[in-house]
Amino acid sequence: MDRRQLLRRLDKAWEAFKESYAGLSDSELMEPGVTGAWSVRDILAHVTTWEEEALTHLPLILKGGKPPRYYVRYGGIDAFNAQMTEQKRSFPLSEVLRQLDETHRHLIDFVQSAPEDQFIRETRFRHRLRLDTYSHYPKHAEAIRKWREQRSAG
Repeated sequence: MDRRQLLRRLDKAWEAFKESYAGLSDSELMEPGVTGAWSVRDILAHVTTWEEEALTHLPLILKGGKPPRYYVRYGGIDAFNAQMTEQKRSFPLSEVLRQLDETHRHLIDFVQSAPEDQFIRETRFRHRLRLDTYSHYPKHAEAIRKWREQRSAG
């Protein structure tokens, strides 16, 4: 895989994620119960958080550093997710949507500027990028699609 192929894969997963909630009203985006107590809005904020984490840690990885372990720093991934969800709970929907698009644009710009040798084989950089982005989006897109199906069937 090269950078171009990786960007295509990332874009395809991103578009499928965006399609999963396309057409929902603001009140539907705020409705809890999509994944546990999370609304679509909470999921969007969560996806942004992980893209922010990628933007924080990928430059460190490029310099040979190691990101802090979530278990050590937060008590695990779930604890980190809960803490970030709570931090963003008061953000209005418009701010969540703005951050989602802006952070994603920054991430794409960063990936486009990263050294090519990070893409031609499995590197720590590529591994982290995959976990925080194109293997992450589909999990939430699927949850949103299932929630929409259940709502329309009920």
